Amino acid sequence: MVNILKKELDMSFDDAVAHVEKIIVEEGFSHMLTKSIDQIFKNKLGIDYDRYTIILACAPQYAKAALDVSKQVGLIFPCSFVVYEENGKVYVSHASIMKIALEAGLAPLDKMKPVIEMTGKGVHAAWERF
Repeated sequence: MVNILKKELDMSFDDAVAHVEKIIVEEGFSHMLTKSIDQIFKNKLGIDYDRYTIILACAPQYAKAALDVSKQVGLIFPCSFVVYEENGKVYVSHASIMKIALEAGLAPLDKMKPVIEMTGKGVHAAWERF
């Protein structure tokens, strides 16, 4: 089962985005991209939307371990964290792509279990610091 991690952050939206970016790098992830989805909606659709930013990250050691099990796991790379506003509060959220890979049938349980355990430790090290 895929758990959705969600945590309210006691800081401004922009500070929350910077905080998540900083922590993931300190915990060994490569920061690949930060994209403001609400700005894309504004620019492409002409609508206002609550602030919503995706932060894409990759931990090469986790990515390699998953790809060694099944190249199909790469279909759902990279790891993502989202920072968003909802009812005037700022949240960070994350779902395990390794567990999603398992649920989607992209890799077998017996071979993905150690990868899920390893990545879980890495993500939780970052998560505890948010």
